[in-house]
Amino acid sequence: MMLQKYLSLVKFSHTIFALPFAMVGVFLGYLTLDVMPNIWLLTVKVVLCMVFARTAAMAFNRWADRKIDADNPRTRSREIPSGVLRADRVLGFAIINAVLFVATAYAINMTCFLLSPIALLVVMGYSYTKRF
Repeated sequence: MMLQKYLSLVKFSHTIFALPFAMVGVFLGYLTLDVMPNIWLLTVKVVLCMVFARTAAMAFNRWADRKIDADNPRTRSREIPSGVLRADRVLGFAIINAVLFVATAYAINMTCFLLSPIALLVVMGYSYTKRF
């Protein structure tokens, strides 16, 4: 199944592992608010932002490292080097998740929306900064 291949590509199980850390940040943020928003709706939006940003970053990382992964015996079996997924489709998947992240950030508020490109730059830029 194609969805399963993409979930394996981005190690979706690691996203689930990271969610409690995001939720701690959400609930600590609620403590600073004077007026309580619809807590459940906002929590869902924040979780979606976290999932979309991490998925975009992981897919982009796999795309950016595809040639390095092909040369490394340990990573040669990953989805792109092994031919399970095409590189252009993985890049498209990363872009779709980045757009969904920005759209969900917009649904939270204007500040989140305006800061969302910076967040994407950080999480996706890691793919290149880790080489130094």
